[in-house]
Amino acid sequence: MILVATGMKREAKALARDGVTVIVAGTDHDRFEAELEAGVAAGATAILSVGLAGALAPRLAVGDWVVGTLSPTAMERREWSVGASRPRDVRPVTEPTARKDASTGWISRIAALLPGAVVGRIHADGTMIVTAAQKESLHFSTRALACDMESHIAARVAQRHALPFAVARVVSDAADRSMPRAVQVAMAPDGGIRIGALLLAILIRPWQIPALVGVGMDAGRAMKRLSRGYDVLCRAGFGLGDQRELPLDMG
Repeated sequence: MILVATGMKREAKALARDGVTVIVAGTDHDRFEAELEAGVAAGATAILSVGLAGALAPRLAVGDWVVGTLSPTAMERREWSVGASRPRDVRPVTEPTARKDASTGWISRIAALLPGAVVGRIHADGTMIVTAAQKESLHFSTRALACDMESHIAARVAQRHALPFAVARVVSDAADRSMPRAVQVAMAPDGGIRIGALLLAILIRPWQIPALVGVGMDAGRAMKRLSRGYDVLCRAGFGLGDQRELPLDMG
């Protein structure tokens, strides 16, 4: 069984398949981590973080797939520029060779199955990256291509149990797009939408409606790509409960 980790109920609905265990983060990351742990205890053999992401790299367009693992910032819980010296008090994260090799092979196969997928780093630390300036700065400092809010927790659980891990995300907002206030307050702890908070944000700042409509249209396009791409992965055995189809043998 592969655990599928995602951020919102809307994403989980698109990823729902027979035999698939999808766990939704929302903004309650403690509950999310506990549910991932329960999934591992129930026999999960790998964790795949799937869903939408914000682009950090300017060349990425809405609907593009980004496949990879987390940037050192998220994995090591510290920030430093790629290529710079690490702080003296930080020890590199070590991974069992078998897990690392399986994850690398898994990432390569997922990327090969998704037409046009870009392989690279994804940033996640629980923070919503909302402005184009933040995206530009984060891309420069980490060389990450995209960002989400929950993959670091899924990665932490996978590392704790020496399970293969990969991230496969569809870009829903380009690097030059800033998120309106209504989007920033809309997500509920369970991954649903806080309708009251969303409407209040629109009422207070009605001029953000055009930007909000644009965000919604881009997200809709990304969701279609997510569903179609995940269908491809499922047909290849990713996310399915049948261990005979589990594509973790990279030999």
